[in-house]
Amino acid sequence: MSVYLDHAATTPMFDVAIDAMAQSLRKVGNPSSLHTEGRSTRKDVEDAREKIAQAIGCLASEIIFTGSGTEADNAAIKGLFWHRKKKVILVSSIEHQAVIDPARWLAEHEGAELIEIPVTSSGVINLDFFKQIVAERGPEIALISVMHSNNETGVIQPIAEVVAIAGDIPVHSDAIQSFSKVPLSFKELGLFAMSISGHKVGGPLGIGALILRRGVEIPALLHGGGQERDIRSGTINAPSIVAFAAAVEAHIYDAAKVTSLREAFEEGVRQVRPDAIFNGQSVQRLPGISNITFPGTQSDSLLLLMDSEKVSCSTGAACSAGVHRPSHVLLAMGLSQITAQSSLRFSFGATSMQADVDYVLSVLPRVIERGLAANSVGKK
Repeated sequence: MSVYLDHAATTPMFDVAIDAMAQSLRKVGNPSSLHTEGRSTRKDVEDAREKIAQAIGCLASEIIFTGSGTEADNAAIKGLFWHRKKKVILVSSIEHQAVIDPARWLAEHEGAELIEIPVTSSGVINLDFFKQIVAERGPEIALISVMHSNNETGVIQPIAEVVAIAGDIPVHSDAIQSFSKVPLSFKELGLFAMSISGHKVGGPLGIGALILRRGVEIPALLHGGGQERDIRSGTINAPSIVAFAAAVEAHIYDAAKVTSLREAFEEGVRQVRPDAIFNGQSVQRLPGISNITFPGTQSDSLLLLMDSEKVSCSTGAACSAGVHRPSHVLLAMGLSQITAQSSLRFSFGATSMQADVDYVLSVLPRVIERGLAANSVGKK
C-alpha cells in the first residue's frame, strides 16, 4: 500500500479534467486565429474563463491566465509595484517564495523598501503591527500582499480585515491553497489581485491565473501578441485552461470529509505521540493541512523514513543545493531552528480515505522511533 499525503504540493488530476484536456488536445486551432478552428478553440477558452470566474466570484474579464501560480504572484507583485511608482512593499513574513522572492528582487534591483508583517505564534498576521505601518507609511506603500491561507500550516489569514485597513492601497492575496477548499470570493474580499493555480484543485500542472481588478492595468512581464489584456502575451494554453475549468466545475473536494480525515489523523497522532506539537492548531485552518513537530527528530530523516514506508508527505522547508534549511514559516511563528527542523506537513485531499489515515498511524510509531535513534546517533 502507498499513501499520498502531499496534496498541498500537488493534487492527483481529476478524471474529468484529464478527459477534458484529452478532448481539447485533439482539436486544432490557435485561440488567437480568426478562422473557424481558431474561433472554436477560443470559445472553449472563454467558456472555461466564465466557469472559473463564477467559482471565484469575479468577472471573466478579470482573469488573466498564466503558466503557473508562481507567475501569477510575480506578475502581481512586480506589476503593481511598477504601476504604482511608490517605494514600500508590505508582505507577510510567511508568504510563499513566489511572493517573497520577487519582493526581495524589487528591493535589490528596483529600490523598493520591503517590510515584512510578523505573525503570532499561531501563524496569523499581527494586525496591530499592520495597522501601525499603514497609518505611518500609507502614502508610500505601493502594494500589500498577504496570502489567504498558508501552504505549510494551513492557517487562514484575515484578508477582509487586511483590505479594510489598507483602504485605497492595492492588496494582492495568494489564494493558491484556498481555492476550491474554503469559501472564497474575489469581489466580496475587495481585493485588487489574487493568484490561483490549476494543479492544486485537480487540474493540470503548468496553468495558473491572476485575478486582476477591472480597470487596473499593470506593466507586462511578457511582451508579444498582446493576449490576456496585453499583460501576459503568448499562445493561450487552451487544453490546460479547459482542464483547469473542468476540475473547478466538478468540485470533487468535500471539505467536511477532508476535515474529518485530518481530525481523525491528528487524534491518532496524539495517541501514539503525546509529545507531538500541532502548529497553527488553535486558529482557523484549511481542511486538509496538518503541520506537526516531533521533538528530537530531524524532518528530512523523517521524510525519507516515511517514504520508505510508502507514505508521501513533506517537510515544508526549502532545500537549496542539498542543504536542508528550517521553514521560514515556522521560524516566523517563533519556533527555534531545531524545532522547525523537526516538523512534517501531512496534507489530505479529495482522493484521501480513512484507510490512508489508518495506514500512516500504523507506521508512524516506528518511523518516529527510528528518527529519534538516527538523530541521537548524529549528535554523538
